[in-house]
Amino acid sequence: MLARACTAALLGIDAFRVDLEVDYARRGMPAFTMVGLAEGAVRESKERVFAALKNCGFTLPPARITVNLAPADVRKEGSAYDLPLALALLAASGVLDPEQLAGFYFSGELSLTGELKPVNGVLPLAILARDEGDRDGGTRGVLVPPGNAAEAAVVKDVPVYGPPTLAAAVRFLAGEDGLAPVRSDIAALWREHQAHPLDFADVKGQEHAKRAVEIAAAGGHNLLFIGPPGSGKTMLAQRIPSVMPPLGFNEALEVTKIYSVAGRLDQGQALVVTRPFRNPHHTISDAGLIGGGQIPRPGEVSLAHRGVLFLDELPEFKKHVLEVLRQPLEDGKVTISRAAMSLDYPADFMLVAALNPCPCGYFGDDRHPCRCTPLQVSAYRSRLSGPLLDRIDLHVEVPAVPYKDLREVKSPVDSATMRTRIEAARAVQAERFAGTGLLENAQLAGERLSVCCGLEAGEHAFLEKAVHALGLSARAYTRILRIARTIADLEAAPLVRTPHLAEAIQYRTLDREQS
Repeated sequence: MLARACTAALLGIDAFRVDLEVDYARRGMPAFTMVGLAEGAVRESKERVFAALKNCGFTLPPARITVNLAPADVRKEGSAYDLPLALALLAASGVLDPEQLAGFYFSGELSLTGELKPVNGVLPLAILARDEGDRDGGTRGVLVPPGNAAEAAVVKDVPVYGPPTLAAAVRFLAGEDGLAPVRSDIAALWREHQAHPLDFADVKGQEHAKRAVEIAAAGGHNLLFIGPPGSGKTMLAQRIPSVMPPLGFNEALEVTKIYSVAGRLDQGQALVVTRPFRNPHHTISDAGLIGGGQIPRPGEVSLAHRGVLFLDELPEFKKHVLEVLRQPLEDGKVTISRAAMSLDYPADFMLVAALNPCPCGYFGDDRHPCRCTPLQVSAYRSRLSGPLLDRIDLHVEVPAVPYKDLREVKSPVDSATMRTRIEAARAVQAERFAGTGLLENAQLAGERLSVCCGLEAGEHAFLEKAVHALGLSARAYTRILRIARTIADLEAAPLVRTPHLAEAIQYRTLDREQS
């Protein structure tokens, strides 16, 4: 007898349909053959599935079994095929009616006792089931492990069931035992998890750095902190998500898909509702940062999608690791090419980096003498390539905090105040860029930059003097215009004026030093 169970495989962060077909023939020598480019974990599912069937009380007569994973020309990996394989075997052997599997999507790993264990990529499966159902006239439901049920239930219009065991799934499909669909209260998830535990009110002093953060978050600009150890660079970076606009539902769904595919969702977590903050160690590999590996997985740049990627001690990262950041910073995505496939992972993040001014960290500090020679300082800075620094708009000096600021109980500038101003500036940009495909001032370039940042004669004269006096490059000129446009938006000013340009120039520290 022939039976079919629907499941899914992952391509990037999206799922595509896989039909798991089982031919169960009682003629000939007993054998088990699996075809369809199955990787090791999929081929090993045979042992898990037969042990689970036996321990759940199901006995299959000896037969010649052929399993096909269609489409057969795309590789399948992971343990999520255990449940559909077990159910298809039961249907092909006559325990279940094959029609009882029709319209359902299955995913889950089986323990040897028949318990269903969580797997990665269930949210993309649920989205696929919804979309396929819209085309085929309806999906009856999705059966996944209980640990994945809340995640899948985020997708509306698809019933999601979480049977705890293989036996429970069989009884449900046979109509012998009912299962209530799992529900996810999206509004409750937003209320419970969207609050940020960190606040800029905890950062004492550094008001100019907070102002730079406000500008960066308002315009989507990348940001570099330069200062000695203990000046608060990491503290500032950790609080940036608290001032960024809240995630929309579609953005949250996109971020959750990445975390689901990467296996980074917490147990029972249904939806990522806060902007990500990723802080990888400087020993990370290029595959860990950008994604990839023998079995491609999203890297830190994708896990930071719609949020913040913080690289502390930037010069300590391997140079070739930093260079792979160029594509995501430019395109907002990562392309991983292999001989058999090419995958795209979203990677639209705000880069925040921090570095010490020299190897010892105290170059230019009045309190601590610097032990580094000019050659050492130059070599330390030269670890960062021009093309990488070219993609960072704001360079901000963060000096040691004076004692009078340390005495303050709390800073007068808190995250809520900053977020209100940032959201107002973002609203101005949304209106300006409506229908253009742009979202933020940081994306301005070419003719649109000239139109949105048009300067009058007095502003042109001021900027020309600054360019000549400081020896600024063309790329610095472009970034000054972008930053000035964001400063003007924060003040709800329709035109970029001289004070906006003057403040923007102050955020190009490294350009001024090179001049």
